[in-house]
Amino acid sequence: MASLSSKLRYLLLQVRRADDPMRAQEVRCFSRALGCDADRIEVLDLIHEVPTPRRLRAVDGVLMGGSGDYSVAAGGDWLGGALVAMRELVEWNIPTYASCWGFQALARALGGEVVTDIDSAEVGTFEMQLTEAGLSDPVFAALGPRFLAQQGHQDIVTQLPPGAVLLATSARNRNQAFTLPGKPIYCSQFHPELDRQSLLERAAHYPEYVERVVGVSLEEFAASLQDTPQTDQLLERFTSHVFGERAERRA
Repeated sequence: MASLSSKLRYLLLQVRRADDPMRAQEVRCFSRALGCDADRIEVLDLIHEVPTPRRLRAVDGVLMGGSGDYSVAAGGDWLGGALVAMRELVEWNIPTYASCWGFQALARALGGEVVTDIDSAEVGTFEMQLTEAGLSDPVFAALGPRFLAQQGHQDIVTQLPPGAVLLATSARNRNQAFTLPGKPIYCSQFHPELDRQSLLERAAHYPEYVERVVGVSLEEFAASLQDTPQTDQLLERFTSHVFGERAERRA
């Protein structure tokens, strides 16, 4: 039987160069993690387009992932419009899962702080720990007190937005995931849409990033990666929780 995730339609707000081969890979990664066909994920390029209210409301849920060469901390002429769209997602209660760049952008849009800090960068497989709030959260609790997750960032959320609930932390960075009370919004610095192989594929397209941040060759980096089975079902749990609750309210 098809999962609830497979029946929904999504809008992926993407922040990547037009010639970045990871544009298509990112769609495949979210498709795998959600258990849906790739054609159920529509893509909007935030670098060149701001989503209209009609576009945001035309889908069941919104996704955000990584960014390749773009930085929330560094900004750009396009970023202001993107941050307005983030605030609209929250205002209109549009179900949203944001990872990596999306996590940072939503945090900044809502009043949090984001900086670039190479010393706190995480690229590879890292152990996360749930907070007390995470341990009781309907989406995150099943991850267990400690779990492995795939990472790839050097922008850091140093302060969460007012009212955000911290769900997960790591030894290197305190702010790894948050939710907004009463809102169908979840955000994580780590990538639940990536498994070991897809992170390695992404790193292979940015080998200089691995060498600069991690300080090892791509071969050594590949050997250090681990599987992350706990996060594999996180996006499906997110959709089951959010849309299951909505179905119950309508019943």
